[in-house]
Amino acid sequence: MRRYRVVLVTYGEVENLTARSLWPSSRKIVQVVTRQIVRLPRFLIYMLADYRSTKHYLDWKLHRYRSRLVEINRSQTREVAAVFKNHPDIVGERLEIEVVEAYYFVHPWLEEVLEGCDRQVDGVVVVPMIPVESAFSCGPACQSAIDLFGEGHLGMLRVVRGLWRDEELHRLYLDHLFSSLPEAWKNPANRKSQGLVLVIHGTIVRNRKGQTPSVFTGLNETLEFFRLVREKIMADPRNVFGEVKLGCHNHTSGGEWTPETVKRALDEFGAEGCDAVAMFSFGYFADNSETDYESKKEIDQSLFVRKHYIPCINESKAFAGWLARKIAVEIGILELQRQAFGNYESNE
Repeated sequence: MRRYRVVLVTYGEVENLTARSLWPSSRKIVQVVTRQIVRLPRFLIYMLADYRSTKHYLDWKLHRYRSRLVEINRSQTREVAAVFKNHPDIVGERLEIEVVEAYYFVHPWLEEVLEGCDRQVDGVVVVPMIPVESAFSCGPACQSAIDLFGEGHLGMLRVVRGLWRDEELHRLYLDHLFSSLPEAWKNPANRKSQGLVLVIHGTIVRNRKGQTPSVFTGLNETLEFFRLVREKIMADPRNVFGEVKLGCHNHTSGGEWTPETVKRALDEFGAEGCDAVAMFSFGYFADNSETDYESKKEIDQSLFVRKHYIPCINESKAFAGWLARKIAVEIGILELQRQAFGNYESNE
């Protein structure tokens, strides 16, 4: 029997809000993500980490916000593990699947979970729990694999990419979206006055020199994902929205970010005479401080007569079933990788 470890990895946010717990998380963020777009001396990494930790601590404490990101990812991990346990035929009886959680910025860190895997299991499938790939989403996972296992990592490890393309995920999204709407939103007569903002993490369009960024930003993938989901929403017979707009959640450093912000989408709907706006964070599989706090705060503070925040797909059992099936396909591909790059012994 061959043993595979499946790692569901996401950014991670502290569960117990303290300044001491925020600091190492902020330092990791600056080390792993920020320094990819801005060159920073070591002392600035510490300064930025301190500033970021203090800012979030005061903000979240004041507004009594608690991130559920780790809690949700842990639950998603259990749900996917349950699918493999209850349906062993998904991968075949000769494969034993272990599903674990990991994070880029909080414990258990991804590199801790991956360390020693080459001696413990036959192969590893890493699943970044962000649908659109980029240097900032799946990039840290690829880098961890290379750092730990070198160029030979292809013989035992696979990082999943391109989840945003999957049509079954689009169907899950639409079912979740329309089933989450209150009855007051389902009157077709209100369609022209109702808008939807699809929220996703923005990315850098041009660096500080006005040039195309040297890192893979996922910009084209982000825009294509929005186009696909928007078209399917507008064509769905359940649709009750006159228009669907993109709302990017941006940062400030590194250059020019995607201009289609959440604020811009809300302002445009207001100018167009909409009196009701809903928001769905389709660019995330789990609610976090960028979705159910920062983006939700923007819609809550807007002046629309009716406003509704739709949670991420989160602990959906249908989502867990879809993800388990996708992982099973990736395990099959990894089996072929292991044959091509070594580290493979057939049980046949």
